[in-house]
Amino acid sequence: MEILQTPENALSHSTVTAIINAPIEKVNIADWLLNLPDAEYQRCSTQHIGAAISSTYDGEPVSLNVETIGDALMVQHYVAVIHRPDYCRMLSISDSITQNGRTKVQVLWELKATKIDDKTTLYTNEIHATATPEMFEYLKKHNVNLADAAASRQAASDSHNHEETPNFAKSIENKALTGKYNQPF
Repeated sequence: MEILQTPENALSHSTVTAIINAPIEKVNIADWLLNLPDAEYQRCSTQHIGAAISSTYDGEPVSLNVETIGDALMVQHYVAVIHRPDYCRMLSISDSITQNGRTKVQVLWELKATKIDDKTTLYTNEIHATATPEMFEYLKKHNVNLADAAASRQAASDSHNHEETPNFAKSIENKALTGKYNQPF
């Protein structure tokens, strides 16, 4: 399923970090993400529309996310390729819907927790977007070159990531310290 990101098909890459004020021993990113209530997902970004949890036919967990990135409505089907307390590798062939139509983009989402000290953890939210063959056809049909599409996606993705990452970190912190999602930020 994974399309490797190369200079020829890279759309965007954004990495943002935030502090979780909880010891790493209490942080469980996989549990947080794979049980994330829809309302909590929506609270983490003004661009988040909805989220749900499902599974593949093989029983692998799937995080379904609907959000806007720039002017695109994204429907993401993140398969949990790796899901541990300190690291999740989520891979989606996502639907990207714009005023010009619909296409597919691969999105690799990595969520990482790294110990800083006995009371704090560094949260890293990393997102890679890669053009699929369908995306190349879409760009050709609409006379858009990859460089322009990538510049637009990079700006939108980075802005989105800067908004959601500190809120994800706060949500993970609340879950680590209280066992609940719905604590006020």
